[in-house]
Amino acid sequence: MARIRTIKPEAFFSESLAEVSVEAERTFFGLLTQADDHGRHRDNAAIIAGLLWPLRAEHTSVHVEDDLHQLASAGLICRYTGCDGRRYLHIVTWAEHQKIDKPSQSRLPSCPQHQAAGRCGPCKGTCAKRAEASPNAPRALDLPAQPAATLRDHAGGAPEAQQDAFDEMAGTHSRASAKAPGQDAFSESSPNLPRNPGEGSAPGSRILDPGSSSPTGRTAPAASVSASQLVGEYVAACEERPPSDVIGHLGRITKKLLGEGIAPEHIRAGLANFAAHPKHPSVLTSMVNEAMNARCGGLARPGNRPNVPAHQAWTNPANAATAYAEEL
Repeated sequence: MARIRTIKPEAFFSESLAEVSVEAERTFFGLLTQADDHGRHRDNAAIIAGLLWPLRAEHTSVHVEDDLHQLASAGLICRYTGCDGRRYLHIVTWAEHQKIDKPSQSRLPSCPQHQAAGRCGPCKGTCAKRAEASPNAPRALDLPAQPAATLRDHAGGAPEAQQDAFDEMAGTHSRASAKAPGQDAFSESSPNLPRNPGEGSAPGSRILDPGSSSPTGRTAPAASVSASQLVGEYVAACEERPPSDVIGHLGRITKKLLGEGIAPEHIRAGLANFAAHPKHPSVLTSMVNEAMNARCGGLARPGNRPNVPAHQAWTNPANAATAYAEEL
């Protein structure tokens, strides 16, 4: 439930907030009103987008995920996995800036990095079973060692330009590899092994909880290519090298789409469409969906469904029964 919070005047010339975009700053201020009395909240971009950006359809959950990544990189929030296996976040400087009169007990797990001595909601006291940092927590683009040569080959130009192109792509990964408080990089192997195809279907719902690190439904098939390879192909197809922020944003979206099990050829088609019609990187998801579902039908149009006549405007004929006999 939303609460009235305090924003100090110093926040508007805070150097930490100046490191993030204006949209991420608004998301941070919105989190102040949505977090519980201990500064904790679910780490789910779709939920946060619905709470903080309900009337801004252009700012989707993809943008909110980027906002959260910026806030975590600036040390303003800490993203962690609770003892129940779900992802949470908390505002790092909450106790310094928010004075809560008679705070209610938190129902959410405490942060193992900053609030180890605090009360854990599920444990009803000091957390008795600490969970490791979530391998599913959204982070920067992973760049495996194998595609490194591919990126250099696609960058083109002199060896110095190739190295600069690769360094720009890999810079985000190196920053994510350094552990910030309460954050861990992606682990090399997933702790959730895919189910054996020979096993019978387990009872219960097959709907995946977006906040759970232990899904019970089907796991996405392993991608044959990596996100860095697909983005490298996109960079090679461009006449001029796109800005590093655009490349990083496209890389995060591409990795997320691969994680959902979307075929690489659909993502490659979406990237080709994006290269031909460059817009904000967030539209890549829509372009991939267009490539996947290009044959989905809609309202009748000429040539779309030959057996259904196209709509004709009313022309107020003298004899309506004769002119519109088929439609009437």
